[in-house]
Amino acid sequence: MYLAYIYRHIVVKGKRCTSKAKLHGKTVIVTGSNTGIGKTTAIDLARRGARVILACRCKQRGEAAMEEIRRESGSSQVVFMQLDLGSLKSIRSFAESFLKSEPRLDILINNAGICLQGQTEDGFGLMFGVNHLGHFLLTNLLLDRLKECAPSRIINVSSMAHNFGKIDFDCLNSHKALGLGTSFIRLLQIYCDSKLCNALFNHELAKRLRGTQVTCYTLHPGQFISELGRNTGLFLQIVLKPITTFFFKNTVQGCQTTLHCALQEGIEPLSGRYFSNCTVRDLFAKARDDAAAKKLWEISERLCGLV
Repeated sequence: MYLAYIYRHIVVKGKRCTSKAKLHGKTVIVTGSNTGIGKTTAIDLARRGARVILACRCKQRGEAAMEEIRRESGSSQVVFMQLDLGSLKSIRSFAESFLKSEPRLDILINNAGICLQGQTEDGFGLMFGVNHLGHFLLTNLLLDRLKECAPSRIINVSSMAHNFGKIDFDCLNSHKALGLGTSFIRLLQIYCDSKLCNALFNHELAKRLRGTQVTCYTLHPGQFISELGRNTGLFLQIVLKPITTFFFKNTVQGCQTTLHCALQEGIEPLSGRYFSNCTVRDLFAKARDDAAAKKLWEISERLCGLV
């Protein structure tokens, strides 16, 4: 069953976003947009006329990406704002600056992701902190602005890797991490766990957004490992290079499902659903578990200091 799933989601490089939507007067935030599919997503949105906020950790790389995206898109409405998703202080500072300087937010694309061991400055497991908790806090801090500018959308980039994930709530409560250990296998497992967090977050978020005109979607971009770009350890990049070169999508192909979820007309009734290859897909039960999604939300609120 899993082999068929992998073939359908990765080997078939397939569909493109067909939306012709123009975004003049709209503002979009894309996290992790100085590289990979985040940057390619930003270029497309800027070409459509959006004001694009590049939310990236590294000032030097972010500003270089801003200049490149302006050249590629022909748009001057591309702005870099520093955001370190591994720092609750940085996330709060970003949100405060954004809300003061930008009157609109129409689309929030939670794209950034890493596959690295370590801890955040707040003591969280690095992949839990960056891949899930940082985006959880960012989304909650910006939610009122999204509601004010509705109809609006939130895109949570996950991965088919979520199918191999699990949430160890005991470990989260005791160690503020999804798992312990430093082996190669543990690295991949914790990454998969963090992608399951993305799916569960999206599931619970959709329930909490009912009755608003804000919708949310999660997706597999079609790159499983290669979407992580430079934010993967060197050893993992070397090991997987022959596989990713043969099987996985390039960044233009890889960003199509993100663009579909951000732009496609008429998918509002599918809020909370999971997409791959520009097509809505069914999730396995563990990624739409109401109790687990609610529990993760409540733990995340507590760890972020929202309650």
